[in-house]
Amino acid sequence: MELFDETGPGANAHEYTVSEISGAVKRTLEGEFGRVKVRGEIGRVFIARSGHLYFDVKDDRNVLACVTWKGQAAGLTQQPEEGMEVIATGKLTTFGSQSKYQLTVDDIRPAGVGALMAMLEKRKAALEAEGLFAPERKRPLPFLPEVIGVVTSPSGAVIRDILHRLRERFPRKVLVWPVAVQGRECAPQVARAIEGFNALSPGGSIPRPDLLIVARGGGSIEDLWGFNEEVVARAAAASAIPLISAVGHETDTTLIDYVSDKRAPTPTAAAELAVPVRLELATWLDGQGARLSRGLEQAVGSRRQRLADLSRALPRPETLTAPARQKFDWVEARLPLALTAGVDRRRADLAATAAGLRPSVLRDRIATRRDRVDGFADRLAPALERGVRDRRERLARISVSDSTIRRNLAQGATDLANYSDRMERALTSSIDAARKRLDATARLHATLGYQATLERGFAVVRDGDSVVTTKAQAKSAARLEIEFRDGKFPLTGPAPKKPKPESPPEQGSLL
Repeated sequence: MELFDETGPGANAHEYTVSEISGAVKRTLEGEFGRVKVRGEIGRVFIARSGHLYFDVKDDRNVLACVTWKGQAAGLTQQPEEGMEVIATGKLTTFGSQSKYQLTVDDIRPAGVGALMAMLEKRKAALEAEGLFAPERKRPLPFLPEVIGVVTSPSGAVIRDILHRLRERFPRKVLVWPVAVQGRECAPQVARAIEGFNALSPGGSIPRPDLLIVARGGGSIEDLWGFNEEVVARAAAASAIPLISAVGHETDTTLIDYVSDKRAPTPTAAAELAVPVRLELATWLDGQGARLSRGLEQAVGSRRQRLADLSRALPRPETLTAPARQKFDWVEARLPLALTAGVDRRRADLAATAAGLRPSVLRDRIATRRDRVDGFADRLAPALERGVRDRRERLARISVSDSTIRRNLAQGATDLANYSDRMERALTSSIDAARKRLDATARLHATLGYQATLERGFAVVRDGDSVVTTKAQAKSAARLEIEFRDGKFPLTGPAPKKPKPESPPEQGSLL
C-alpha cells in the first residue's frame, strides 16, 4: 500500500470547500460574460408547478440549459416553443446543486423573419386542422347593425378613419374598446376585448354590439405579430358576434384574418363593409316603394274589373230578397193571431188537465208508484239470490283446475260486488227519482187542488159526499153543506132562491 507523501508537489495547496469552489466559479462566469444574447433552436420545454419555465437552446453540437423564473415568464415577448429558432437574452450563471451552468432568460425573440414565418405556418396548420378556418363556421354580417364594437388603439388614425367613414355612410352607435395594437400586451388585451364584448348582456346598461371590428394600421410582421397569437385567433373564432378583421394593409395577412367572419383590406374598408350607404339605401327604398304602389294599383284595378265583370252576371239584390221579404210580411201578419190561438189552446189544455185532477186520482197514482217502488225493492233480493244460485250451479257443472277456479271465483266476486253496487245505486237512483216525481205531483196537487182555490175566497157546495155543481142538484138536495177556507158550514132546509145572475160562473163547483 502506497502512502501519501506530504512533502511532494502540491503539498502546500489550499483546501477549498465545495461551496467555495461553486461560488468562485459562479462569480468568475457571471463576471466574465454578464448579460448575453444566445441564438439557437429551442429544445425541450418544461413548465414546473411553481410556474418557472425550463427549456434548452441548442445548435448542432451543444445544448445550453435555460430557465425563466415565474415573474419573468409572464413578461416574455414570445413564449418558447420546441423547434423555434430564437435569440434568447439573459444572464449566464451557474446552478451549484447540480454542478451545471445555465442562462437565466428574460427575453425571447424569433431569430429573423424566416423563423417568424415558420412559426406562423405551424400555428396556421394546427388551427386549420381544428376546423377554425372552415367556411361553414363564418356567420353573415348584419345588414344594418345598431351598435358596432371597435377593438383598436384609441389614439391612432385607425379609429378616426372608421368613425369618419361610418358618419359618411350611415351613422351608428360605436363602442371603442382601447387596446395595445403591438408589443407584448397586444395579444392578451385584444383577446380580452373580444371576450368582453361577447360577455355584455343584450338590453343592459351598456348595449351589446351587433358587429365587431378588430382594426390596426399597417406595419412590419413584428408589429403585427400580436394578431398572429393563438389566443387572439381562438377568441375571434369563439366570438358569438360577427367579426370583421382589418389588420394592416391589403397585403398584410394575420391569423385573425382566417378565423374572422369577414376580412377587410383596410380599416376604412371594414367600416364600408359594416354599414350600407344611407342615400343609396333611401333611393333603393323609394324605388321599391314606387314599384309596390304600382303593383298594388295594378292588382286592385284588375280585381275591380274582374268584380265588375262578375257582378253583371249576378241578379239584382232586390230580386234575390223579394221572396224572403214577402214571406216575412206574411209571417208578421199571422204572428198576433198565432200567439192568441196558442195562448187559448194552452189555456184550454190547462183547464182540461185541472178538471181531471181529483184527490182520489192523485192518491191512486201515488199509491201505484209506491207499489211499483216496493215491488222493485221486494224483487231485488230474490233476483240477486237467483243470480248467485245460477252462477253457483254453473260453477258446479264446470270442472276446471284449482287456479282457474280461484281466478274465476275472484273475478266472479268482483263482478258480483260491482253488480250489487250498480243495482243498489240503480235502485237508490230509481227510488230517488220516483220520490222526486211524487213530491212534484204532490206540489202540483197542492197547487191545483181545491184547497188552494178556497184560500183565494171560493167555496165548495156538497150534498153529503157529492159535489153540487148545478142549480137543479141544489134544489133536489136534502142537506147542503158549504166548505170554506177555515171549515164547513151546514145549510138546513131548501136553499134560498136567488136572482138569476147576469152571467153564469165559469165553474159550477166554485162559489
